[in-house]
Amino acid sequence: MQPRALRMFPEGTGPSPDPAGSHFERRIRSFQPRRSRVTTGQGEALKRWWPTRGIDIDGQSVLDLKEMFEGLPVVLEIGFGMGEATAQMAADDPSTGLLAVDVHTPGQGNLLGLAERNGLSNIRVANGDAIILLREMLAPDSLSGLRVYFPDPWPKARHHKRRLIQPEFLSLAATRLAPGAVLHCATDWENYAEQMLEVLTAHPDFENTQEDGGYTPRPAFRPLTRFEGQGLDKGHLVHDLMFRRAPKAG
Repeated sequence: MQPRALRMFPEGTGPSPDPAGSHFERRIRSFQPRRSRVTTGQGEALKRWWPTRGIDIDGQSVLDLKEMFEGLPVVLEIGFGMGEATAQMAADDPSTGLLAVDVHTPGQGNLLGLAERNGLSNIRVANGDAIILLREMLAPDSLSGLRVYFPDPWPKARHHKRRLIQPEFLSLAATRLAPGAVLHCATDWENYAEQMLEVLTAHPDFENTQEDGGYTPRPAFRPLTRFEGQGLDKGHLVHDLMFRRAPKAG
């Protein structure tokens, strides 16, 4: 049975509560589905735009990104919260398509509403597990960039295995990024930033865009998010990391 909050979306008119179903293996996930109230505006935006701009990550077919984004280069964003920063980046760079994936239904509706109000045609919203999206639904070398901003830090040591930025994830991401494409991460958790820097530096498929091998200053194109502001108010330091997909051997 679908969660009560999602009954307002008949099949095909809104995000599914479990798009991949039982088709794929059970594994440790880096995200937690968050069930919170969908406002009237978010729900209406989902009903209007999900059939043409929403994607359920069911793992059953490979997406044709060139057709979907009318030939634009495509950047994948994993985890966009309420979508304000995503909408701002799409507005600032209409020559790039943004494929934004999350599992938070209110955020999905909010982002589609922002795209509608601002006339943004270069955003598509994907619902479900980003690992299944990368592994099953994206073609090799199909992405011109990958953004992972403020992923769940899983701060307790026993939960660090749940963190997204791990060697296995990087190996998968590298197969979907075109050579030279940039993986851009940001976090306000110091030890997660250190882990990101360590595993990215050690990975043979990525090279740091910083000549000194460290963190990068926050680029102007990444908006300051509400979540980031909350971290700064707590005295957290924000670290950006930008690593380039290394050229393929041979």
